[in-house]
Amino acid sequence: MVAAGFAAVAVYAARVADNTAASVATDLKPPGTIRTAGEAPPQSSAPRSVTLSSDGQGHFQVDARVDGARIPFMVDSGASMVVLRESDAAMAGIHPLPRDYSATVTTANGKINAAPARLRRIDVGGITVQDVEALVLPNDVLGQNLLGVSFLSRLTRYQYANGRMVLEQ
Repeated sequence: MVAAGFAAVAVYAARVADNTAASVATDLKPPGTIRTAGEAPPQSSAPRSVTLSSDGQGHFQVDARVDGARIPFMVDSGASMVVLRESDAAMAGIHPLPRDYSATVTTANGKINAAPARLRRIDVGGITVQDVEALVLPNDVLGQNLLGVSFLSRLTRYQYANGRMVLEQ
């Protein structure tokens, strides 16, 4: 009877030791992942999201950082591209020459020449998209910058419901 008791305790102890070893093994990092002092912790893989409330006219306004410059936008899922006014594009370091206005776009106001551009980075409340296609339009034909689908399509999702828009990456 005593021998059976020792055997049961031995089996139980072995199982506890196996579970403890497995637990410790999952907490260990693979070689090469040890951080040194001053090194930033790894980024979380949790989704980042921004919730926008509509203004009095039902539009969604947002301030974004475009290549480091703070630029106001209206989120426009009906615009296929990010569209910048010339003056705001200049704040982001984009200065198209007259010959650069080689694209023709159709707007509610008719056909307009636009300058294609590529933005290195757009950041909206911690959501960052890099290498974004855009267009630059003259200030007199564009009342405000548009954060269009060339940005929105690079998100995990964007959704409109109950007067709010959620952007998620």
